[in-house]
Amino acid sequence: MVSRSYSNLLELASGEPSSLGRLRRLIPRVVTASGIVPDIDSSSSSSDTDDTDDGSSSSGPNGRTIIVANQLPIRVHRRHGGGRGWSFSWDEDSLLLQLKDTIGDRAGGMEFIYVGCLGHEIPPSEQDEVSQVLLEKFNCVPTFLPPDLLSRFYHGFCKQHLWPLFHYMLPLSAELGGRFNRSLWQAYVSANKVFADKILEVISPDDDFVWVHDYHLMILPTFLRKRFNRVKLGFFLHSPFPSSEIYRTLPVREEILRALLNSDLIGFHTFDYARHFLSCCSRMLGLTYESKRGYIGLEYYGRTVSIKILSVGIHMGQLKSVLSLPGTEMKVLELMKQFSSQGRTMLLGVDDMDIFKGISLKLLAFEQLLLQHPGCQGKVVLVQIANPARGKGKDVVEVQAESHAMVKRINETFGRPGYEPVIMIDKPLQFYERVAYYVVAECCLVTAVRDGMNLIPYEYIVSRQGNERLDQAMGLSPSTPRKSMLVVSEFIGCSPSLSGAIRVNPWNIDAVADAMDSALEMPEAEKQLRHEKHYRYVSTHDVGYWANSFLQDLERTCKDHIRRRCWGIGFGLGFRVVALDPNFRKLSMEHIVSAYRRTSTRAILLDYDGTLMPQASIDKSPSQQSIEMLNSLCRDKNNVVFLVSARSRSTLSDWFSPCENLGMAAEHGYFLRLNRDAEWKTCIPVADCSWKPIAEPVMSLYTETTDGSTIEDKETSMVWCYEDADPDFGSCQAKELLDHLESVLANEPVSVKTGQNNVEVKPQGVSKGLVAEGLLSTMRERGLLPDFVLCIGDDRSDEDMFEVITGAVDGHSLPPSAEVFACTVGRKPSKAKYYLDDTAEIVRLMQGLASVSEQSSETFVSAQ
Repeated sequence: MVSRSYSNLLELASGEPSSLGRLRRLIPRVVTASGIVPDIDSSSSSSDTDDTDDGSSSSGPNGRTIIVANQLPIRVHRRHGGGRGWSFSWDEDSLLLQLKDTIGDRAGGMEFIYVGCLGHEIPPSEQDEVSQVLLEKFNCVPTFLPPDLLSRFYHGFCKQHLWPLFHYMLPLSAELGGRFNRSLWQAYVSANKVFADKILEVISPDDDFVWVHDYHLMILPTFLRKRFNRVKLGFFLHSPFPSSEIYRTLPVREEILRALLNSDLIGFHTFDYARHFLSCCSRMLGLTYESKRGYIGLEYYGRTVSIKILSVGIHMGQLKSVLSLPGTEMKVLELMKQFSSQGRTMLLGVDDMDIFKGISLKLLAFEQLLLQHPGCQGKVVLVQIANPARGKGKDVVEVQAESHAMVKRINETFGRPGYEPVIMIDKPLQFYERVAYYVVAECCLVTAVRDGMNLIPYEYIVSRQGNERLDQAMGLSPSTPRKSMLVVSEFIGCSPSLSGAIRVNPWNIDAVADAMDSALEMPEAEKQLRHEKHYRYVSTHDVGYWANSFLQDLERTCKDHIRRRCWGIGFGLGFRVVALDPNFRKLSMEHIVSAYRRTSTRAILLDYDGTLMPQASIDKSPSQQSIEMLNSLCRDKNNVVFLVSARSRSTLSDWFSPCENLGMAAEHGYFLRLNRDAEWKTCIPVADCSWKPIAEPVMSLYTETTDGSTIEDKETSMVWCYEDADPDFGSCQAKELLDHLESVLANEPVSVKTGQNNVEVKPQGVSKGLVAEGLLSTMRERGLLPDFVLCIGDDRSDEDMFEVITGAVDGHSLPPSAEVFACTVGRKPSKAKYYLDDTAEIVRLMQGLASVSEQSSETFVSAQ
């Protein structure tokens, strides 16, 4: 099913430049969003179809990037007096602002514009004024969501559905996470549509890059891609992406997945998150990925969607400036007096008060530490800074109550006059105060049960590095080696980058308690080495490094946009863009039928599986309809029809016995016959199959260990098929099997190839290309120089045929006026110049040609 944007194909192909984007660039408009949010299909679809650009746009590293996130990096305050008017300032703690500050020097002055919500409700009567101020003074475009929509979008779908699910919390009951609510999903869609409308007001689609952030806006790429087919669009997920078993429980799983795939570049903090996303694409959409020269890419309707794996960093400049503040120094001295002067060692935890941060587990582990190591009593203090939760609900209340109850119990059990084992700070702290705690703490404990990234360990490491002013205040020599200790959960995004930390399973209370003890008792020299290793990484992989790397990859991914032919298909959130090489286009029925009618000597080569028969079919034998269609084509005396298949000659002989004049090539062309009554011939000398006893045990081993896989033993080849196996495991096993077979068969006259869900071993020199060469050669020897050649196939083995027939005109195997049609099934990179979407379209095409042949035959008979 195609959308209205399909009708723009002629406009797209004409290459008329679009002035809309340039007009927006010259006259940016900011208007308030209507309270009524139209449906996803309500806006007209059109393509940004400027094919006249020479590629030297102003974007690049010096262009403009539109940063889109749920929250603008702006602090909002009503002016004193309670009257009309607002004051605005930058939110220095916002990652989006830090991104801008740190990337400026590296990107040569890249311009940023922000689109997002404000953290305060602005009355509709003041929204225009606020919008104008924010655009002019801060380069920000505020998105105003009606209060009810904002609540259902953010606190509803984002915080009740997506956030828990992405942190591995399944809604197993109405009380646990809550059931899926369709109205909240509709609010999520509507809110994303409002964000898209705001972007459309300021975007120059030919020049600007768009960078969308986090799970609040996961379907935004579809709205933008629908409006501008060639928009240069990146998306970064700041939360975990769950395993496919978890993600697949989401009722709108495919809509979100397809929306993300409308991005050009999708970023994740860790390989695990990216792997889970790719697994979902494989299991739900049948997409496979490839890694080429270090870049991971997914082919999606002719577009390459790149996958980026790089964790975000911290703003080194900001943190160092905070370390130099007088307030920080004073707080450090105050804490040293409170702890160090009393002979006490501080362990520090800094977490949001929510169910995934593992505060209660940390408290249990600390309690266990005090029980198992009485010497720590009176000497070790756990300071737990509990930031306010970002969500709300009874889960937050329960965690808060449980944590305070545990603190009370531990303090009552192990406390004494002047000593509290646990100090819980549940009021908001200034950043400089938090940094002071970092400076004094001997060990930082981050034991979240699931967290997307968590930059607390990075901040702690840089704070422990200190500076000259703090050294003087603390009585340290500048040459004093720095040290720090980290106990981190295995389930947080920063864990893989902190190889010197003590990694723990936060659910294992004993192990966490042992880790705390190890951190306290570790030799000073080892603490110093671990700190040096961490500081080297954190200081070089800051937020600017992350942002610059992402934008460079986005530019690389989008560099060929200008030369691709694009159009949209599908309705609603199923919308996607087909992007093709200018010379690769859909085979028109009218075009080929016209050529078929006016030509007199035709060669037709057809693959079978995946071409005339869908790959997913249970019964692979041809239908009566297919037999009749082939017979109609073969009865036309102007046609030479050849079926070229990987199947055995016995199978083909049995299935196509009713087709008297059908030529067939079995086992990729090793066996050939021109018609049913002809003898089978071989394209090369008789194959030596002495390699089979070597290959068979290897394939059997992989069959036994891969449930759903099978072996097909043919006369000259062997195929290991994993079509019915788990797709991820089957693909993994296929790669191993390929390497294994290539190793054991290195000295045998065979080639090992991967195909559609299979690994095949066949004699060297055998290919479908030989069939095409042989057929054209035979026809030429008989004085039948084809003026029409049609070749259709679906997989890699058919590419050899496409190469032969497309080069036949240049090689003088065909007359210069010959009509040549090499057609692949599906939109994908191919040596063919044409494509059809699926086997159903192939069959309709062949039935149309068969109908033309029958009409011609009837006309000839009536003329007689």
